Amino acid sequence: MSFHMKNAKARRGLQAAVASLFAVLASVAHADWGGLNMHEGVTILSRKIYGLHMTIFWWCVAIGVVVFGAMIYSLVKFRKSQGAEADKTLVHSTKVEIIWTVIPIGILVLMAVPTAKTLIEIEDMGNVTLNIKVTGYQWKWEYEYLGENVSFFSTLKRDSNLARQLGSGIDPKTVPNYLLDVDNPLVVPAGTKIRFLLTAQDVIHAWWVPAFGMKKDAIPGYINEIWVQVDADKVGTYRGQCAELCGQDHGFMPIVVEVKSPAEYDAWLRAKQAEQKLAGVAPNASSAIASAAPASIAQ
Repeated sequence: MSFHMKNAKARRGLQAAVASLFAVLASVAHADWGGLNMHEGVTILSRKIYGLHMTIFWWCVAIGVVVFGAMIYSLVKFRKSQGAEADKTLVHSTKVEIIWTVIPIGILVLMAVPTAKTLIEIEDMGNVTLNIKVTGYQWKWEYEYLGENVSFFSTLKRDSNLARQLGSGIDPKTVPNYLLDVDNPLVVPAGTKIRFLLTAQDVIHAWWVPAFGMKKDAIPGYINEIWVQVDADKVGTYRGQCAELCGQDHGFMPIVVEVKSPAEYDAWLRAKQAEQKLAGVAPNASSAIASAAPASIAQ
């Protein structure tokens, strides 16, 4: 009796396990698989990096199919129940060793060629139209449009800053783009090759906008550089964050980039230049005043 009861319990347990397995498979079937893969992005480089990623991925899939297919075939074809017996002698074949050495080397060389080409394009800073200096601070960013007399700080927006305070009583869900919005977004033109010169004032930061496909450290006393060219039809707002642990408020220095059409960008730039000239905060204002002043006053 107890034997039959144990069998019934085992069957019920197996049925429950099978039902759970089918439930998991059903949920996986409806999952968003796009979230598991690299996103293509909106820039020339991000598309090239994504293309390289997918090329290497499918090569790896093909290699896996061949290798595991051969293994599974050998396990099934030469199993003991079919009369197969293990070879008790050590067999050495120079030809086989050469083949399984040369083939992987050839595959690695084929992978290295497009990889090296993409890496060279990432470092190509030629034909740049706009240069923007990005300086990381604890815990904000400074953007300086080189040669345009425009610079400003970009910090966490006030509503997010208030909501994040302990005991604020503000529900973060009621704040639009909570912790991902700033008071002064970076504005750039679409379809233009832009070079970012990255540095920091205090500790190491990292400037990262996922949709651009690029991330680079901002290091005190050192200049890193990356270039970005957003597709002409990808006008919009893109968000990122500091990606290097830089202190207690590391999570509160977001990056917001507004990509405008060239005409809209030119209008914004002229308005910003006029605004900063009026306020007397243009980057060259203080040096211009110093050079125009008498030597005794300048000293």
